[in-house]
Amino acid sequence: MLKMSKLTDYGTLVLSCLAADPIRMQSASDVARHTHLALPTVSKLLKLMARAGLVVSTRGARGGYRLSRPPDEISAADVIDALEGPVAITQCSGTVGHCQLEDVCGVSSSWQKINLAIRRALDEVRLPHLAAKEFSMPPINLMGIPVTQETDRR
Repeated sequence: MLKMSKLTDYGTLVLSCLAADPIRMQSASDVARHTHLALPTVSKLLKLMARAGLVVSTRGARGGYRLSRPPDEISAADVIDALEGPVAITQCSGTVGHCQLEDVCGVSSSWQKINLAIRRALDEVRLPHLAAKEFSMPPINLMGIPVTQETDRR
């Protein structure tokens, strides 16, 4: 099962809080209060996301955290990369050259294509989509096939 960690889920919540007022500096305490997350968790997430370049921090009485760029320039892939590492559904799908069976494997190129399609889908979902109360999937192209929320319903 492909599953991101609870910390990454919480990271999207923290970023959504910052995106509600992207210009204003917010303290970790303010973010914790608004998100109902524990302050140590919020502080850890903000430090990780600052290191990854998703947020900027300023020290001092008027300091705090804010997004490093507009919310629509932050993708779900950016968040996952910052908190989980690069998206790779198999060892060989993220980087080439790490598997002893690579030269004889008949499925690695297929996994790499699947990984790329997932990555592209995550790149197209932006922070405002993640923060929306009702999520409407933006139209995306998967392997050259246009996919919308309507075409995916069963």
